[in-house]
Amino acid sequence: MRESPSKDAAKIKIGRPKKYFLYVLPLLAVLTYSAFLFWTPAASVQARSNHIDAAVDSATITLAELPSEARTTLQLIKQNGPYPYSRDGIVFKNFEQLLPKQKRGYYREYTVPTPGLNHRGARRIVCGTLPECYYTGDHYRTFKRIRE
Repeated sequence: MRESPSKDAAKIKIGRPKKYFLYVLPLLAVLTYSAFLFWTPAASVQARSNHIDAAVDSATITLAELPSEARTTLQLIKQNGPYPYSRDGIVFKNFEQLLPKQKRGYYREYTVPTPGLNHRGARRIVCGTLPECYYTGDHYRTFKRIRE
């Protein structure tokens, strides 16, 4: 016995919502999660930004404690070059917000060569108005203010 066309149409109507929800539900979940992340401030960022100045001021390094390559780079900064890397002296934007907050363009970054590497490596000196300079050996994860 053959089924009537109206029963086939009913089957199609029942099948479509299932496929529709297979695509829509994950999309709604992603959008909801994204909205939650966008409008919810991260506690770690707020806590870190409240203690930026204290954290950087307490972490210091003396000239004697700096690697010899960092002392050489610091001397080049004081002489205003010439610098061995074309990117030395570019604006450091402080995206990590680990240094004291200043207006854009205040900080400049300089490469501290790492022996044995054929690229710039991770070590940098970031300076504001001299003598305000900071050393990072881990590519901006941590900073130590250079004490002279």
